[in-house]
Amino acid sequence: MNSNPSIKRALLSVSDKTGVLELAQALHAQGVEILSTGGTAKLLAEKGIPVKEVSSHTGFPEIMDGRVKTLHPKIHGGILARRDLQSHLDAMKEHGIGAIDLVAVNLYPFDQATAAIEVKLEDAIENIDIGGPAMVRASAKNYTGVTIIVDPSDYPAVIAEINSNGGATELKTRSRLAAKAFAHTSRYDGAIAAFLTSLQGTDGALEDTPARQEYPEVLSLQLHKVQDMRYGENPHQSAAFYREANPAAGLLANYAQLQGKELSFNNIADSDAAWECVKTFEVPACVIIKHANPCGVAVGANSLEAYSKALKTDPTSAFGGIIAFNRPVDGAAAKAVAKQFVEVVIAPSFDAQAKEVFAAKQNVRLLEIPVAEGSHKFDFKRVGGGMLVQSPDLRNVGRDELKVVSKRQPTEQQWQDLLFAWRCAKFVKSNAIVFCKDGMTMGVGAGQMSRVDSARIASIKAQNAGLTLADSAVASDAFFPFRDGLDVVVDAGASCVIQPGGSMRDNEVIAAADERNIVMVLTGVRHFRH
Repeated sequence: MNSNPSIKRALLSVSDKTGVLELAQALHAQGVEILSTGGTAKLLAEKGIPVKEVSSHTGFPEIMDGRVKTLHPKIHGGILARRDLQSHLDAMKEHGIGAIDLVAVNLYPFDQATAAIEVKLEDAIENIDIGGPAMVRASAKNYTGVTIIVDPSDYPAVIAEINSNGGATELKTRSRLAAKAFAHTSRYDGAIAAFLTSLQGTDGALEDTPARQEYPEVLSLQLHKVQDMRYGENPHQSAAFYREANPAAGLLANYAQLQGKELSFNNIADSDAAWECVKTFEVPACVIIKHANPCGVAVGANSLEAYSKALKTDPTSAFGGIIAFNRPVDGAAAKAVAKQFVEVVIAPSFDAQAKEVFAAKQNVRLLEIPVAEGSHKFDFKRVGGGMLVQSPDLRNVGRDELKVVSKRQPTEQQWQDLLFAWRCAKFVKSNAIVFCKDGMTMGVGAGQMSRVDSARIASIKAQNAGLTLADSAVASDAFFPFRDGLDVVVDAGASCVIQPGGSMRDNEVIAAADERNIVMVLTGVRHFRH
């Protein structure tokens, strides 16, 4: 028996009509009989493609408002019959079942239908596709004889293959598409389970209410492998990089690598930290990351100025770091960056001169990522046997939300420095202390068990970089539990401090600020980052 028989009959029934006309035209040109339903059949007929309605093929009408149309032995028998078993072929002949060799199906857009928080349960239920997943799964199960296509992006390759292969597809193609089809239905079922379990009341019954649970009882994740990696955080660990099916615009997973070596596990982790920080600024900004912490953040009139200021914070730590810009990189900025050893440079774009500069440093990885609104829905932290799930930390306080609690009032320059420092501290590992002035970080203390130690480290780093902290602004990601941390930053030169507040000793810390004659501003918002 021919392992790659020519396709004689195809069933096309798609929610996403992208490319289906071209697929149908290619199949028709090969003499393939096309079965279809509903809107797909109408589209093909209007474009002059001979098409046979499924109900005509089965001899049974669509019933129950279309709930039952493809659930019929002539459809599923034609898909599931094994072409290598005589008993299956005899059963097909006995019952008048014709083989269906190619199935192109994608499912009702359940995610889109239930995206609105006020969606009614009844409407959601009607958007649960039954016949579609059944055909997809049947076709994928019988991939030795059936080609199943669930993604329109696969149409061109299939068309090219049947055109060059006598109207047939190769077994390796069918097996690849079958695996993709099962992933498709798995994600679809996961979305339905998440939606329905978000509506469960305390008694377990589904409740048709807009007050949907933010965190469903069952949460399914589906990630698609982008690449295997040479190793993980350390050489003795294996690793791979996975991407969400449809990541929001502006996220790291949407990167395009223009040049450079393959990204490592740590490259990707640090690049994400750099990109998440730099894209929050409304003006030209540069962020330099080392081991997931900013070692330099600055804003400027352009990318070159922002980079030059960011580098001054800690040029030693910047060696071998990740550099991210939120504006296009031109030749001038590229020449400045190219003077140091850097692992990855990220920007929305690189002009021709910048690309030419970096071309001389082929190991430098250049990533382009569009600056766009959007975030992931959940943050995850793996624990033994489980997962912590939370909403992402997207809170950025505005000036009108801040409360001045000191006797001394901020100057306009201090307001700007305080807001900048607070924006930076959000991306520094806790306990975080960040000194800033004139739109640049002056000293960063990160990840210490004691806030006092973070303050001391930040001042030491500024001293090592030859920077003065006189009249600087300091941000603390969480409250000062005692006045000792405050005294350290004031002794180093800070004239104003921004912190969440909320300690049982707030009054003591505020009194210390007044004693030291500095400005203290409370945000009411904490930014722990573990």
